[in-house]
Amino acid sequence: MLGYTLKRVLGTIPVLFMVTLLIFVLIKLAPGDPVDMLVSDEVTEEIRQNIRIAWGLDQPVYIQYLTFIKNALMGDLGESFRYREPVMDLILQRLPASIELAIYSTLLAVILGLPLGVWAASKPNSFVDTIGSIGGFFGISLPNFWLGILLILLFAGMFNLLPSGGRATWGMDVPAITGFLTIDALLAGRWDALWDAVRHLTLPVIVLGTNMAGIIMQITRASVLENLQEDYVMTARAKGMSARVVLWRHAFRNALISVVTIIGLEFGTLISGAIIVETVFSWPGIGYLLLQGITFRDFPLITGLVLVYTSLFVFINLVIDMIYTIVDPRIRLR
Repeated sequence: MLGYTLKRVLGTIPVLFMVTLLIFVLIKLAPGDPVDMLVSDEVTEEIRQNIRIAWGLDQPVYIQYLTFIKNALMGDLGESFRYREPVMDLILQRLPASIELAIYSTLLAVILGLPLGVWAASKPNSFVDTIGSIGGFFGISLPNFWLGILLILLFAGMFNLLPSGGRATWGMDVPAITGFLTIDALLAGRWDALWDAVRHLTLPVIVLGTNMAGIIMQITRASVLENLQEDYVMTARAKGMSARVVLWRHAFRNALISVVTIIGLEFGTLISGAIIVETVFSWPGIGYLLLQGITFRDFPLITGLVLVYTSLFVFINLVIDMIYTIVDPRIRLR
């Protein structure tokens, strides 16, 4: 196990280099100058050139890239042009918000998607299967930004039940222990802050969880339905096992490999790809931070965030491989 893990970690090093190189080159090829976007039009060209020198933008691209890699190996991702703060500090401040949102969205999706998928697979071509499939396609096809705006109009605007954006109500101070508001509120015994955090989480979690639930439902249905056609299921039925035992103990357990894979990949996508939802709900996560970096051509911030995204995906894939051995003992990591 240790040798396999070490091999996987070492194998990710070239991937990280290639991703950062690709992003670095694409950013440089894109039109626009960060100096023009971050300073006034009245600033003289001499001052602009001094700013470029201070930021290292006067150096050749390969020199800038090598400098970034050298600093990144020492844990320094540079300083943001826009925020004038270390990129690593900005990411660490915003990352817990994105992870917390992704965790609760995944929990909602699993709670909805798994039972519906298994139920639909147990009754193929029935009314239940039809309704479940329609619901799954509905969740997959519904645009996140449209659903988010609709929920804001209904629950925040029309009924005034939930906040329209943000992570917490202004003035609701909670001691920062883990960075996750719900956990910090529990540890501090602040039930008012916990309720406030849950209210702010509700709408974005519903938006992200609905889409993911549709995907999980469809994958679970297809995988369980495929396993129900296998010979071992027929043998189990011939031995007199109940339909419930055959469905959950045999078909569902053997279908978990596909389900675990899609849950892990979608969890990584929620962390890195929730830019639209974080923007709609003004959620202070790294997705919204990346959007700001792209808008203002903040090279260090963009490259640092992409590096963190890639590292998170690699880590999630490694965790999925570990879970495989628990879900199916026949799988061994060598």
